[in-house]
Amino acid sequence: MKVTGVVEPLVPLCQRLFPSRLAGLSIALLKATALELAILAGHVLLYPSGIIQERRCAPLPPPPDTTALPTEAKPPVILLHGFIDNRSVFVLLRRNLAQHGRQHIESLNYSPLTCDIRIAAELLGRHVEEICDRTGQRQVDIVGHSLGGLIARYYVQRLGGDLRVRRLVTLGTPHSGTRVAPLANAHPIVRQMRPGSELIEELREPAPGCRTHFVSFWSDLDPLMDPLEAACVDHPDLVAQNIRVSGIGHLALPVHPAVAAGIRQALDLEEPTAAAAHTGGLTVA
Repeated sequence: MKVTGVVEPLVPLCQRLFPSRLAGLSIALLKATALELAILAGHVLLYPSGIIQERRCAPLPPPPDTTALPTEAKPPVILLHGFIDNRSVFVLLRRNLAQHGRQHIESLNYSPLTCDIRIAAELLGRHVEEICDRTGQRQVDIVGHSLGGLIARYYVQRLGGDLRVRRLVTLGTPHSGTRVAPLANAHPIVRQMRPGSELIEELREPAPGCRTHFVSFWSDLDPLMDPLEAACVDHPDLVAQNIRVSGIGHLALPVHPAVAAGIRQALDLEEPTAAAAHTGGLTVA
């Protein structure tokens, strides 16, 4: 599954040998870039609405004519945003999940001034305990975009969060670290997301008996992942499924309807019987 870049001197040769393939890639990249710019523009407009933490209350009871489902079948879903972002990035995903039966969904904000993933993970743990107490549920599901997925993974793998998190779905999360934007190293959070950082090495340590099931969506056009497969979960002790998404970039992962459908399927998967990594694919139009 290793993805390598094209060596510059070979580009003219590749263009002669595979002109249609490179043309298709260029068109896909242009489409993905245009979509990223459109999503960024929309998100800038929505961003102010997500700065304040949402009001939290006990979920409303379902209408009398709603078919009763086992409470264990659909635990609360926590949505955790990425670096320098807020809960507004999940407006469309939240609506999609609610329309398909998820009655309790919460979007959490962590401070943009956070300088340590470990501290953010501890705060997430307190939120999870509060949600479980308030809802009477034993476990939650978490969907984390980018840095949000790494915070949730640290909580699950290093702080005992696997007792509370049934399923962790990550979207474009640098599980093994990313080398993109070296000038951003001035920020300590960015340094923690680099390959070989202390935090990334902590996540490589043994995690025997981890009870959380991981599902990672990674894009073949994600400009923030270097290398691209950095967004895959690769750990011998973790039950993980890595799903490749073709045709969209980093910002589109939490808003694209095809990815939302994949997230719903991931949340509803049957419990796996053994720790093994699986790779699937998702192509979006």
